[in-house]
Amino acid sequence: MIALGSSVRVAAPVIAAPTIETVEEQVGRPSWRRWLTWRDVAALASLLAVALYLTAPMWLNLDHELRDDPQDQAFFEWMLAHGARVLTDGVYPFFSDRMNYPDGVNMMANTSVLAVSLPLTPITLLFGPHVAFNVFLTGALAFTGASWYLVLSRRFVTSRAAAWVGALFCTFAPSMVSHAGGHPNIVSQFLVPLIIWRTLELRVRGRALRNGLILAGLLVWQAFINLEILFMTAVGLGFFCLVMAIVRRRTHRGEVLPFLRALGVTAAATLAVLAYPLTVQFFGPQSYQGLSEYVRAFGADLASFAAYSRHSVAGDAAIASRLTQNPAEENAFFGWGLIVLFAGLMIWLRRSAAVLTLGGIALLFAAMSLGPNVVLNGVDTGFPGIWAVLHSIPVLDSAVPTRWAMAIAPIVGIVLALGCQRAADMIRSQPASRGPVRVAMITAIAMALVPLIPKPLATVPMDPVPTFVTSGAWRAYVDDAHTLVALPLPDSAYPDPLRWTAETGQDLRIAGAYALLPAQNPQDPKDRTAMFAPPWRPTSGLIASIKLGNPIPEINDTRREMALADLRFWKAAVVVLTPQTRDIEMLRTMSELLGFRPTWTGGAWVWDVRHLVDDPEAVLTGGEPY
Repeated sequence: MIALGSSVRVAAPVIAAPTIETVEEQVGRPSWRRWLTWRDVAALASLLAVALYLTAPMWLNLDHELRDDPQDQAFFEWMLAHGARVLTDGVYPFFSDRMNYPDGVNMMANTSVLAVSLPLTPITLLFGPHVAFNVFLTGALAFTGASWYLVLSRRFVTSRAAAWVGALFCTFAPSMVSHAGGHPNIVSQFLVPLIIWRTLELRVRGRALRNGLILAGLLVWQAFINLEILFMTAVGLGFFCLVMAIVRRRTHRGEVLPFLRALGVTAAATLAVLAYPLTVQFFGPQSYQGLSEYVRAFGADLASFAAYSRHSVAGDAAIASRLTQNPAEENAFFGWGLIVLFAGLMIWLRRSAAVLTLGGIALLFAAMSLGPNVVLNGVDTGFPGIWAVLHSIPVLDSAVPTRWAMAIAPIVGIVLALGCQRAADMIRSQPASRGPVRVAMITAIAMALVPLIPKPLATVPMDPVPTFVTSGAWRAYVDDAHTLVALPLPDSAYPDPLRWTAETGQDLRIAGAYALLPAQNPQDPKDRTAMFAPPWRPTSGLIASIKLGNPIPEINDTRREMALADLRFWKAAVVVLTPQTRDIEMLRTMSELLGFRPTWTGGAWVWDVRHLVDDPEAVLTGGEPY
């Protein structure tokens, strides 16, 4: 998450509390080229082992999907198929009509993860997008852990144990495990520590062009993984660098100008590369303007900071459910033990201006995460949060406030590493204190972190892709001028059709979508806020209502006219219904609308509607009742 201000490079006059800057001098720049020691190999192997431990249920049960957020898993499988199609078919990367036809989907406004989907193309083609998703998620965690460990151990602390503790928390904090349940783009933070390191390197004289271009490359790379993480990282680093420039203005007078020159190179190079993609994102087809007021009100419950996530061994699902919007957004949940330890480390390392700055940024992000109204134990306190002022500002109106809490985790991880480093330094400089210091530090860390040990990701059996799709039987009906219409149409509650088209390499085009799309409100044409589904249409609304358990309304000629108009709008070739809850009710309704019954083909009921859609003179009249 936002590794905000990580690297602290301030000089501290106290030997017992060396700052990051003095540690860097001890580590030395050539350390990047040094061979890995056995301690490094052990640390990296352990981080990979934890990543595999978390994702093991997905690997051991390839016919399962994530329990807490299956809709986002299906969405990212679709995105992985899109990336493969960009390379194999040369399609336009920033827009697609493979779902939500005819309006399509703005890929830049929907976290297309092109920086991951393109490299994973061989795996997607050989093993399918479902396996590629598992590789994506496992690799995201493993590479993030490795990146944090290497940056911390090579640049900011000398103790390998200290770097390991910091990397372990940055990678497997409760918020990271929570988002691993469906948001691999958010847990793909392997570039964050590199961005922090290279940002602080901008102050080195005589290397403005080199350092500026290196940082620009990292920023562009991260932009095609997740812009939200990039934005949070930039905000944190901006505050950190500004405060440190003020603190060090007299002792390090020569740093500001080199930093600004290199930053100018970074800005120019980054904007040159991202200008067109960002233009598509904010002004291209199917772009939107901010999230809905409902989503922008998602704040972190103040009580969640001291609670334990349902994904931790000490957590309770009932308590966590009361304190958060859903299982994939448990962004705080640090627990009292870690809060006390963090506060203690702030006091212990208070001579370091950099550490105090990190603590200040953590408090700022905590305040921002509370949203427009402060909530305590599920009850609105009536006090406004600072987000009440910020949530309408452009760009910020596309942020989910509760996620600012997850940006605190890297700060905590960095401070943990610095605290362990100071303990190691005390043991070396004061051998008589070795036993007490070691016991105290191990005990404090264990009491804070053991309750946060994560549980493996929960999975459930997923509905198989129907044989009608996997066998290619759909090709006898659907060509590139027509679509498949699934019942119900795909949305956050029924994302399965996204997986169908992903399994075909996106040769199959579908109506409906689960994606961020602009609102199309006839009563307010200027409303372009984002929705998680296409605009309402009569037929999709009717079927969704029946799926929810509502009674079947009277099917009359007016409803048939609207159904035919919808099918023509979607350019439907077939309407498909798979076995599911209330499938008989949906089957009966669609049969009465169309005037004929479907055929059972390849594990699905299929209505061939090409003769109705392609013939402008065709009309729907009541047929024999089902």
